[in-house]
Amino acid sequence: MIYREPFHHSSALGLRNALSVMRPNRAILFIRRRPTLKKGKKITILGAGNVGASIAYTLTIAGMVSEIVLVDVNERKALGEAMDIIQGTPFSSSVNIYAGTYEDAADSDIVIVTVGIARKPGQTRIDLAQANIDIVKSVMPLVTPVAPDAVYLVVSNPVDIITYTILKTTTLNEHQVIGSGTMLDSARLRSRLAAHMNLSPKSVHGYVFGEHGDTSMIPWSLTTIAGLEMTRYCTDICPKHNKCGKVELKEIEDDVRTAGAKVISLKSATYYAIALSVSCLCDCIIRDTDSVMTVSSMLHNQYGINDVCLSIPFVLGAQGIKRSIAPPLLDSEVELLRKSADALKSVISQVKI
Repeated sequence: MIYREPFHHSSALGLRNALSVMRPNRAILFIRRRPTLKKGKKITILGAGNVGASIAYTLTIAGMVSEIVLVDVNERKALGEAMDIIQGTPFSSSVNIYAGTYEDAADSDIVIVTVGIARKPGQTRIDLAQANIDIVKSVMPLVTPVAPDAVYLVVSNPVDIITYTILKTTTLNEHQVIGSGTMLDSARLRSRLAAHMNLSPKSVHGYVFGEHGDTSMIPWSLTTIAGLEMTRYCTDICPKHNKCGKVELKEIEDDVRTAGAKVISLKSATYYAIALSVSCLCDCIIRDTDSVMTVSSMLHNQYGINDVCLSIPFVLGAQGIKRSIAPPLLDSEVELLRKSADALKSVISQVKI
């Protein structure tokens, strides 16, 4: 088996060390080599932790790209994750996946940003935001010069703040930078409603708007079940005969908002669901699908909100964000969305970008 990874003079020592780890007796020779010609779609993933590695694995299974680069400050971790995935490619689509450097992001169609640290016990939300802002600000100048035309998918948390930071500190156009935002929250809403109604999630359509966090809001007026407004479905069709009220809706909201925290309390991290959602976003971009997704981007007077990144529906295609869609909301829903924007602006005012 040949393991391809880009070779640089500066990485010669790393190669020798990697080979000594990989073949304690004799075994397999893995050659570090960057392809000389780009043959298909290429994605670079910044950060090879649980989230970055899960995204790489999910993209490999999906078979939508021909080249994946894993970049991490821990080079051995990136190398190990790449090796682990590529050794399984005889059972999946063919993909050239390797551990590389920031320079290897050149010619990428998509760059996925997962760098950052997880929130530590006793660490405030502001402290976490500042720590990850500083990390992203140190990384982006190394990547954007070699991949100026890529679409950047931001996954690092707090995702709305990091998306805002990248837009404010780089020369990238707004359409190029997409925060994963509440796309996963919206999927959790559909799953939770489907379980409540004993239906397939594919028959439930709804969105979570605003911050990917504590102030997210659900515009119930936009939620539909099998093509019907949710209120009409509950009144006319649901077997529960409209017995559900505001209490049940509040429980569903709370479950959606705390879903990630519950997973973390059980297994210390979340990465499978976000990997699937990011894979879906990549598919929208690579295949230019014009799909509507709740992702985070800069708002320009939608719902009277400006100069902050948060999630509302956006149309995605090959160049990233094509346009926003701002469906009419109830006055009470607009108020909640503006409160979410204000909460994000409060964080921005307390950090150094």
